[in-house]
Amino acid sequence: MENYGFLLLTSHLGNPERKPLTPAQLRTLSQRVLSHGAFEPGELTEKELHTLGCGNALSSQILGLLADTELLERYLQKAKIRKCIPIQRTDARYPVSVRKKLGLDSPGCLWAKGDLSLLDKPKISVVGSRKPKPESRTFAYEAGRQAARQGFVLVSGNAAGADQAAQQGCLDAGGQVISVVPDALHSYLKTQNVLYLSEEDYDAPFSSQRALRRNRVIHTLGQLVLAVQSRAGIGGTWSGTAQNLQSRWTPVCVFHDGSEGEAALRGLGAEAVGVEALRNLSALCLREPDLFEI
Repeated sequence: MENYGFLLLTSHLGNPERKPLTPAQLRTLSQRVLSHGAFEPGELTEKELHTLGCGNALSSQILGLLADTELLERYLQKAKIRKCIPIQRTDARYPVSVRKKLGLDSPGCLWAKGDLSLLDKPKISVVGSRKPKPESRTFAYEAGRQAARQGFVLVSGNAAGADQAAQQGCLDAGGQVISVVPDALHSYLKTQNVLYLSEEDYDAPFSSQRALRRNRVIHTLGQLVLAVQSRAGIGGTWSGTAQNLQSRWTPVCVFHDGSEGEAALRGLGAEAVGVEALRNLSALCLREPDLFEI
């Protein structure tokens, strides 16, 4: 069987009692593997794990996870039937921007359902409130429409409100959408011009933790992030966008609605724009974060 080390280490494989590595544990293990430069996650032995500084308990956990090949095979067979495809961090199909921007914090495995070629195309991301004001909804819809007209794939989280308005605008204009979902990937019907992505197991149910965690994938997939409407200091749109701005992953433009949320995001480095600015998304994408700015 193909080396599915990252999947074995990070997935429940359909068994809720299975205890995969936490993101922090995976990051530490990856750091140690890279520093030694000799091992792949699926080829580790007890001796090598001890060499990497893993104690007996963690070494046993890792080896136990890597030994679950029969469970993995059954899980992959079910995934194939449901048209869900795993993309490990070492896979050539893994989004380069996610791996580059997040580094060892990038998900060990992404699950996909739909046209994988969308991952190779220019993309912009839209985030925003589930209850946008009419003018914010109009901005989101126009962002999606302009993305389609200008040759960008639209990335969103498929949530009610701004996300779905942007998606609808893009699809109405004949465009393509990548939807990073926080619930069971396999439950989505395969749809023309849409690629569904999930950061965790393809059959994992919705949780607020998953909804928040997927923000970093949405923010790092695009060449530009458009924040449609956000409260100041609270909510998923705020937390994901603030983390992006503080980490300097991707340029952020916030809809100029005169709100406290807009002002707070501008204070973190976002640029305020109106609907007219959407006519040239490529120009907005050129506003790269200054990594040396204090």
